[in-house]
Amino acid sequence: MSSLTVFDDNEAISEAISEAQSVDTLIKVFNQIFSESERTLLAHSADEPIYIPAKTDEDFHTIYFAHGYFSSALHELSHWLVAGKERRQLEDFGYWYKPDGRTEAEQQEFEQVEVKPQAIEWFLAKCCGHVFHFSADNLTAGSQASDSFKRKVHLQAKQLAEHKGMEYRMASLVKVLSQTFSQTIPSAQDFVLDAQN
Repeated sequence: MSSLTVFDDNEAISEAISEAQSVDTLIKVFNQIFSESERTLLAHSADEPIYIPAKTDEDFHTIYFAHGYFSSALHELSHWLVAGKERRQLEDFGYWYKPDGRTEAEQQEFEQVEVKPQAIEWFLAKCCGHVFHFSADNLTAGSQASDSFKRKVHLQAKQLAEHKGMEYRMASLVKVLSQTFSQTIPSAQDFVLDAQN
C-alpha cells in the first residue's frame, strides 16, 4: 500500500514556488545585465555563498549565493556592488570574514563592514517587493543586530534613495529590477525602522 503526502498548507507551497520563481527571475535579470559588461554571473550554490573571480579572460566571475535563497542572493549582490574593481579580482573580494561564533569585539567589527552591504540589500529588496531583515550573522553567539547598527544601515539606505553613493552598476540593477518586479524605485521615506526588521 502506497502512501501519499498530503499538503495542508497550500500557502507555504505557493510561497516556496514564488520564492523559486523570484530567484530564477533575479538570476536571469542580473546575468542579462552583467554577463557581458562585467563578465559576471549570479548562480545557486548548494553550500555557503562565495564569490569566485574569473581565472582567465574567457571565464566569468561568479557570485554564488546560498541554497537558492532570495535574501542570500540579494546579500551577495550587495557585496559585489560594494567591491571596487581590484577587489572583484579576489576570491570573496578579499574581505575579512569570521564565521558564526564571533566575540563581542569581532561582532562590532562585523557590523562596521556590513552597514553599506545591508543598506544596499535593503534597497534591492524594496526594488523586488521582498522583505528585508537585518542580519547579525552570529547565531551560535545569540547575537541580534544592534540598534546602533540598524540606525546606520537605515541612514545609508535613505542616502542611497537620495542617489548619494549609488554607482552605475547599482543604478542599472535598480532600474531593471524595479521594472521586472513591478515596483517603484524606493525613495527615502520608504525606509522605516520597525519591529519587522
